[in-house]
Amino acid sequence: MSAAANDRLPLASLLALAMTAFITILTEALPAGLLLQMAQGLAVSEAWVGQTVTIYAIGSLAAAIPLTTATQGFRRRPLLLAAIAGFVVANTVTTLSSSYALTMAARFLAGVSAGLLWALLAGYAARLVPAYQQGRAIAVAMAGTPLALSVGVPVGTFLGTLVGWRICFGIMSGLALILMFWVRLRVPDFAGQAQDRRQPLRRVFLLPGVRPVLFVVLAFVLAHNILYTYIAPFLSPAGMAECTDRVLLVFGAASLLGIWIVGALIDRHLRMLTLASTASFGLAALALGVGGQAPAVVYTMVGVWGLAFGGAATLFQTALAKTAGDAADVAQSMLVTAWNTAIAGGGILGGVLLGRLGIGAFAPALLALLAATLIVVWAARRHGFPSLMK
Repeated sequence: MSAAANDRLPLASLLALAMTAFITILTEALPAGLLLQMAQGLAVSEAWVGQTVTIYAIGSLAAAIPLTTATQGFRRRPLLLAAIAGFVVANTVTTLSSSYALTMAARFLAGVSAGLLWALLAGYAARLVPAYQQGRAIAVAMAGTPLALSVGVPVGTFLGTLVGWRICFGIMSGLALILMFWVRLRVPDFAGQAQDRRQPLRRVFLLPGVRPVLFVVLAFVLAHNILYTYIAPFLSPAGMAECTDRVLLVFGAASLLGIWIVGALIDRHLRMLTLASTASFGLAALALGVGGQAPAVVYTMVGVWGLAFGGAATLFQTALAKTAGDAADVAQSMLVTAWNTAIAGGGILGGVLLGRLGIGAFAPALLALLAATLIVVWAARRHGFPSLMK
């Protein structure tokens, strides 16, 4: 067999994982684009419909670590299929439900499924390829995330206005069902961990390099979510609040480019890419804070921010997978928890900053978080973000 053939990624399997990420993110974010329609259909306020996103995140937070720890010995493909089946059930119930309480229960189930899936995906992708291709494989598997945010949510919102919000969730349920057949046919199975190789949560947390990676996830994603959640008021001083959709389109397109760049370079330059992404995000935050009243500056720096954020999930998951080794799935469940904590924290901290100090406080807060991130990445040169890749 030729070297070129050996270097080919198992795209059918990796794209199935990417589709899993796409469905997971789109199921989470779709209510944000369908607030009005869902509020009318469920006879509640838009604010109450917004809590369907919150309950999803709570489900992920509650389930990721205990479920992943409890299922270490399970075979991987049946576990993956069970998690995807959770989306089939949850989105089907959401499609048919006229009860707000039942819809919230379905959304919690979807969040539980997501918590388990996110803990599985990076480790699964890494096991499909040799060690020297693991970064690229994880990048392909994670490509569904920016696609869901930049393409899936706008398309879902558009479809919602044409055919109704229930049809959108019905389509999501159908896609998840098709995905189950795809996974069963094209994604290989792997054994779970043997009893004597399983590591308790505390021991995994104390592995060299795990804590720095988790801190970086928490600080970087917290900075991102402060800005992303409150992007509309942030754009107001420039008179661009009405251009939020276009600004986010620039962010989404740049994110896709970011994940492509990371996928091409990550197996040789994970440390450099993480430092560059953090520094680029910091530069964007500084420029937006100083010159954010000029539309040209806003569009340019939002593009830089998107470029920096696009491959972030791949960088962090690859760093943690390589750091944790056989305990990768348990470590990834901690990453899921840190990521969702940062999402919730971004909404809370951003709201406090906006309410008490105004939009001008955003740039200093982001810079403080990103400076801490940069310092930790720089210091983790032996474990976490090593100078020499394993």
